[in-house]
Amino acid sequence: MSFGLTAVAGLSVGHFTDARRPTGCTVVLAEGGAVCGVDVRGAAPGTRETELLAPINAVEKVHAVLLAGGSAFGLDAAGGVMRWLDERGIGVAVGPKRANGSPVTVPIVPAAILFDLWVGDSQIRPDAAAGYAACEAASREMPAEGNVGAGAGASLGKLFGIAHAMRGGLGTASISVGGITVAALVAVNAMGDVVDPESGTIVAGARTDDGHAFRDTMAAFRRGEWPPSRSASRDEAAGATTLAIVATDALLTKAEATKVAQMAHDGLARTIRPIHTMSDGDVVFALATGASGVCSPTTLIGALAADVLADAVLRAVRAASSLSDPGLPDLLAARDFPPATHNKTRDEP
Repeated sequence: MSFGLTAVAGLSVGHFTDARRPTGCTVVLAEGGAVCGVDVRGAAPGTRETELLAPINAVEKVHAVLLAGGSAFGLDAAGGVMRWLDERGIGVAVGPKRANGSPVTVPIVPAAILFDLWVGDSQIRPDAAAGYAACEAASREMPAEGNVGAGAGASLGKLFGIAHAMRGGLGTASISVGGITVAALVAVNAMGDVVDPESGTIVAGARTDDGHAFRDTMAAFRRGEWPPSRSASRDEAAGATTLAIVATDALLTKAEATKVAQMAHDGLARTIRPIHTMSDGDVVFALATGASGVCSPTTLIGALAADVLADAVLRAVRAASSLSDPGLPDLLAARDFPPATHNKTRDEP
């Protein structure tokens, strides 16, 4: 049985990871169409087609959702996803006819990007060919996690500078209950720390000056410690953004899917502190394939979406691996820290 986002019938996931530097993109294909909602809460978003998802707007279903690195340049990758779908006649049928008599179709591909340009050659970023390659790689198998696809160049804990940061990554999780499945996929590239909400321990985040323990960003703020003004130099964190897709096989309207996306943000708030900062462009998409034929309460689906998204955040960080880059301090990963360094936050007893 599949686990993660591909546990939702009607969806497949593909990654493209650029071997030349850590960046890439991740596509979720809904070739049969899926109702989609979105909620954007970060102050620095980079998105495409999100306005189309408003419940008052016309198009009811999307055919793919793309998450990409490369900052705003990465939105180019959506063109490759459109080309892949168009070659297969997948999209919204419009008036004109093709030469063979079939209708012209326009694939609907919302997309969002995260900032990962600080590491490696910033001229290398996902493009249309990368989006097409992600579609070619898509399958119903359990998606790879860690530093792949949109999570290839992800980092976190950057509020005190990149020298104190750690690796982020991509993770996925799912739950099946009451005849429906709810799942999440997330690329964690946050300014804040990642915390296990059950234990209250920091899993990954800003490190102390010696690099061997967690600073605890929120505790530092409460002590009156604020990072010095960051310059535009390469060794400072220029941006972040956590991107997520939650999905279900239940039946939802666009308005209901939008509410699920809103509720799912709670999963980010439980695990990332602080979240939705001025340097984050956090976005959550919600997909509903309706494949189960079950009409479940929106509140139930939204609550489960928040839970599985929190699980996916933890899986993303725990699957990440360390990174060495010339001219930058080594970026350690959660797996590099012994349990003793995973201190509880001040908010926990």
